[in-house]
Amino acid sequence: MSYSDAEPISTPPDGRTDRPQPRWRRDFPIDWPQDEYVSRRDFTKFVVLTSLAFTVGQFWILLQNSWRRGQKALPIVAIVPVDALAIGESQVFTYPTEGDPCILVRLGEDSFVAYDRLCTHLLCPVLPKPEHGQLHCPCHEGYFDLSTGRPIAGPPQRPLARITLEIRSGTVYATGKTLSTS
Repeated sequence: MSYSDAEPISTPPDGRTDRPQPRWRRDFPIDWPQDEYVSRRDFTKFVVLTSLAFTVGQFWILLQNSWRRGQKALPIVAIVPVDALAIGESQVFTYPTEGDPCILVRLGEDSFVAYDRLCTHLLCPVLPKPEHGQLHCPCHEGYFDLSTGRPIAGPPQRPLARITLEIRSGTVYATGKTLSTS
C-alpha cells in the first residue's frame, strides 16, 4: 500500500505491518493521528454552538417564568368537608388542573396543610406520615417537614409547592399555589 498523504500513518495496535493484518483491519483502517485531529475552526464552531445553546436555554427559562407570572389567577376549588377528615388523616386531590396531584393533611382541629404530591427530586408521589410530622418519598427515601414542606432528609433539595387553603362554610378550599424559593 502506498500513501500520498504527507501525514504519518500510524501502525496498527499490534505493531505488525499492513500485509499480515486481519482482513477487517485492512478494510477499515483507522489513521489515529488524522482521526484525533481537530482543527481550530471545528473547535471554535463547537464552542460557539454550545454557548449559543446555553444562551437560548436561559432565554427560554426567562420566557417561561414571565409567561407563568402573567397567567390569570388560579381557580378556587372545594376539596373536602372539614368533618370528613379526622386529625392525622389525608386526602389526595388535584389542583389547579387534573394533571397536578396534591395532598391535604389535617394537622389539628382547624389546621390543614396541602402540598404538591410530587417529590421535588424525581417526581415520585409523597406519602404523609403525620405521626412523625413528615411527608415521605419512598423512591429515594426523601423526607419533607409536614408543617413547612421543606426537605429534611434524603436527596430532595427544594421544598414542595404549598397549596393555599381557606375554610368556608365547613369546607376546605384550595385557593392558590405558593412556589417556595428556599
